[in-house]
Amino acid sequence: MRALVKLFGRSPFAPLRAHMEKVASCVHHVLNLFTACAKGDQAEVEEIATLISKLEHEADLTKNDIRRSLKSHLFLPVDRASLLEILSLQDSLADLAEDIGVLLTLRKMRLPTPWAEPFDSFLHKNIESFNGAYGIVAELHELLESSFGGLEAEKIRGMVDKVAYAEHEADLLQRSLLRLLFNMEPTLPQTEFFLWLRIFETVGELSNRSEKLSNRIVMMMET
Repeated sequence: MRALVKLFGRSPFAPLRAHMEKVASCVHHVLNLFTACAKGDQAEVEEIATLISKLEHEADLTKNDIRRSLKSHLFLPVDRASLLEILSLQDSLADLAEDIGVLLTLRKMRLPTPWAEPFDSFLHKNIESFNGAYGIVAELHELLESSFGGLEAEKIRGMVDKVAYAEHEADLLQRSLLRLLFNMEPTLPQTEFFLWLRIFETVGELSNRSEKLSNRIVMMMET
């Protein structure tokens, strides 16, 4: 925790960036989860899910250290509540990655062929949205240096717009996937149908939460 206090001394955003790097390690492994699922390698799915769970726990420990470091006497150039809300949103992304891993271990499944390509597009669009939010968090120190204004602020706003557009595209892809899922409902076991429904919903939350995180950062800039 002492190291985090030193980070806060340099920038209130350095610990957020350190935490977001751990979150990214969770989210990026989601791609590997579905690669293993597509191969039908359930042992690998379970191995990756266990790894994501371990990484999520490490992110939790970092989150808790940051919260303890935010003592009332610590001077911060930004609102403490805003930092905590951003931290919570970041952490929820690691939770989603862990949830996806758990869902894929509940039952051995392979993506039906009609879904393979559209699901891959949907998955990567959600990761794109997350990566946009990850990039915004990485830029926060430079934003502080510019006193939340100027070209850096405009750059951040442009990045936020890109995250929002990626989230919109992910929503459209999700709707198409849901139509495919419901068209195949008569041929799928009921448990598998509802499990895929939950998986689509949880993957889609990656872009939803990424957009919320990005918007919360803009709100902090403007208050």
